[in-house]
Order: sequence, then C-alpha cells, then structure tokens
Amino acid sequence: MTISMRAVSQRAYGGPEVLEVVRLDRPVPRPGEVLVKVLAAGVNPADWKLRSGLVRKFGAPPFVLGLDFCGVVTEPGDDSGPFRPGDVVYGCGFPPRGTYAEYTIAPVTALAAKPSGLDAAHAAALPVAGLTAWQSLVEAAAIRAGQRVLIHAAAGGVGHLAVQIAKSRGAYVIGTARAEKHSFLRELGADELLDYTATDFAAVLRDIDVVLDPISGDYGPRSLRTLAPGGILVDVRGTGPDRTAVRADAERRGLRFAEFGFTPSGADLRRLGELADQGGLRVLVDRTLPLDEAAEAHRLSESNRLKGKLVLVP
Repeated sequence: MTISMRAVSQRAYGGPEVLEVVRLDRPVPRPGEVLVKVLAAGVNPADWKLRSGLVRKFGAPPFVLGLDFCGVVTEPGDDSGPFRPGDVVYGCGFPPRGTYAEYTIAPVTALAAKPSGLDAAHAAALPVAGLTAWQSLVEAAAIRAGQRVLIHAAAGGVGHLAVQIAKSRGAYVIGTARAEKHSFLRELGADELLDYTATDFAAVLRDIDVVLDPISGDYGPRSLRTLAPGGILVDVRGTGPDRTAVRADAERRGLRFAEFGFTPSGADLRRLGELADQGGLRVLVDRTLPLDEAAEAHRLSESNRLKGKLVLVP
C-alpha cells in the first residue's frame, strides 16, 4: 500500500508564493540510502535560488526543496549501512526528493549521528552551512594557527560558523557585519569587526591570509586588495556574477582564488558534531517556522538580514 506524506512543492519557477503544501507518496529508499522521518529541515539561500529558477540543477518543477535536515531513521535501503531504525541522524538530502517534507531519503554517506549537544532544530541548521564553512577553511584554504582570516557576512548562516571554525584552528578572525550584530559575533570569538555600512574594509585591512566570501560581486576584487602575498580568496556564494575578472586579477597579483561548493560528507559532519559537543561550535537559529510557512521562510532568507539560520518543522 502506498503511504502519503505532507511536503512543500511547486509547479513552476517563481517567487515564494509558488510554494505549496501538497500530499505526495512517501519515498522508498534504495540500497545505500535511508528513509528518514524529518524532525526539522534547514533553509538555505540555495533553496530560493532553486525555487526561482536562478539555479536549475535538479530539473524542472515539480520538486521538493530542502538540502539539510535532522530526523529519525525509519527504514534503511539495505542491511549493509551503518544506520538502523530509530537512529537520530543529521545530514544532507537533495531535490527532487528534498527535506521540506515529513519524510525524506538520503545517502548514508551524507549522514552522521546527531550531535548530542544539539536539539533537532539546531542540528538541521548545521549541515550545509557547516560543511561549506569547514571544507572551505580547513580543506580549500588549509588555515593554520596565527593566520589572519577575514569572513564576510560573518553573522550569516555560513559566516557565524566560519568564525568559530577559524577560531578553533587558532586564527585571528576579522568579520564584516552590521554594527547591531557585533556583540553576538564577539561572543562567538571574533577578534575584530567592521560595520560594512560605515567602513570600507578594502581601505583599512591589509595582510589578510584567507578571505571567506559568501557575497561575491564587487566583494571579490575588493577582498583581493586586503590579501598578503600568497593569500587566498575563497568564494562560496555558488551561482552569481562571473568570476573571470577576479580570477585573472588574483593571478596577476600572485594570489590564489577558489570558487568553492560543499561536498556532502558524513565524515566531516562527524567532525562538526564533535566540535559542537566540545563547546567549540554554537549553531544560531534565527527562527523556526512550521512547514506551512515555507514561503515566509524564503522571504526572510532573501532579505539577507538574518542572524544564523532558518529552520522548518513538519
């Protein structure tokens, strides 16, 4: 017998209003996957880019959005995987069978046990932003103790996690954010903060070893002017302005430039979970909304005025 579930879907590309709650058949896991009852789903900028058609990575609508979640394993696709029914996990799912739903399926390689120190909402907020921050800083930039790291949009979903990850690696962390978010970022360990509405970071900062940029656009060329010889600019925005000019500028200056997109990784999720359980990583959830208010969550996400992440609860 086919079992149905509630999910957020869309029949066309467009604004937040195209999102609607529908009933769909519950997905069936294949070998290497698990079926998960979703306890909470993270909302990421990539979601509204997919909804609007700005990014068309997963084919045309209809589809279910959502890239990260926390939930309870209800059915493994086979008996060879590491997870069993009842295990509470967090990790990454993918459209067209995304995480804005009562149930989702995910590859076991993209999952880890939920960190014991995080509840479901905070665990669901961590995977995409956390993996982006961890992999870009630790793997792409190979940050080390004593380096000067500049993190743009430091109070955002990726930024607030990047501040803490960089501090955990012994870096001196500088963040750009509006003044009203500075006290929060100091609590997370930021050493120096600039209000980008009042100060041009490119005019006052020099000798930066690593720049993490979730904004792109003119932030790329301006950030290059702050880098020390051999420094690296890591652009994690994803789809956006053409980077040909900034790449050429970096090469001309003898600097490194990387466009970076996260890779789902259970191993890296375990490392993030360990850092959270040790008290070295605080996950900020700006607010939690019911699944029925997915459209409102997208409006808030597109405003770029959040501290941390948004989470949907079925």
